[in-house]
Amino acid sequence: MKTDQKMSCCSIKRGETLQDTEAVTQQTQEITVSTEIQFKDKMVHLPGGEFLMGTNEKEGFPADGEGPVRKVKVGPFLIDKYAVTNDEFKQFVQATGYVTESEKFGWSYVFHNFLRPQMLARVNRVVSTPWWCGVNGAFWYQPEGPDSTIDDRMDHPVVHVTWNDAQAFCKWAGKRLPTEAEWEYAARGGLEQKRYPWGDELTPNGEHYCNIWQGKFPEKNTTEDGYKGTAPAISFPENGFGLYNVSGNVWEWCSDWFSRSIHSRGGRENPQGPTKGETKIMRGGSYLCHVSYCNRYRVAARTSNTPDSSSGHLGFRCVADVYS
Repeated sequence: MKTDQKMSCCSIKRGETLQDTEAVTQQTQEITVSTEIQFKDKMVHLPGGEFLMGTNEKEGFPADGEGPVRKVKVGPFLIDKYAVTNDEFKQFVQATGYVTESEKFGWSYVFHNFLRPQMLARVNRVVSTPWWCGVNGAFWYQPEGPDSTIDDRMDHPVVHVTWNDAQAFCKWAGKRLPTEAEWEYAARGGLEQKRYPWGDELTPNGEHYCNIWQGKFPEKNTTEDGYKGTAPAISFPENGFGLYNVSGNVWEWCSDWFSRSIHSRGGRENPQGPTKGETKIMRGGSYLCHVSYCNRYRVAARTSNTPDSSSGHLGFRCVADVYS
């Protein structure tokens, strides 16, 4: 039960509340592939190369398939320095008329502390993790439901986006989602086998380097890092490659199907992940991660979710291929 709860804390799946009793007909929305890379000025070129992926640390989650440490090689690529923001996603929606899957389903998951008491009385909570609430009208542009707005969060990461939504954005932007190997190579920032993107100490010199939970989860967040929910996409010191918030803030979708076995992830050179699966990889942790419950803000940590799932702590960043 303990392991299941930790998984649900990270990746609450669509279908775990009473609201999701009927299938929603999904219609494919045609997105024109961009001939030019959108928001290219926010990307950084990484040369690629070999790095040590995964971890053998005992504080990890063996069931997640974090280890063993192995040498992996990735080619050169471009990657967003920070997660896709509400402003960028709004431009995509305005250009294409795209409707996210949360909007089609009519609801998404919101953390209980963000809801007013009268709303809490009307929502469906997940039995095993009652801090997750299925909220009608919770979408990317109203992240806590109908009475909320992103007007003061345009520079924050977009949330309540599914893997399928992220794929659609990438297609429009002339980009793609990173492979899990590319994501970890970039997140490590050139450091070898460090616990975090900046080293092994969580708060060097007492300073906060990421947006995670402080206090007692899930009752009290002391917000010592300055944020109760999402932080602006450009927050805290960047890593050695110039990337922001690859630990904490929001989980980020990767292109790979999830597998616990390294033998099914495509080898050691430019691995693409398994050829099929049920859930897609998520990396980086979020503002809800805490060492007492789910310390998946470590750079080697991983989890997954179904491609149609969404929540208030799940976003993405993009990569693009480099052509000679």
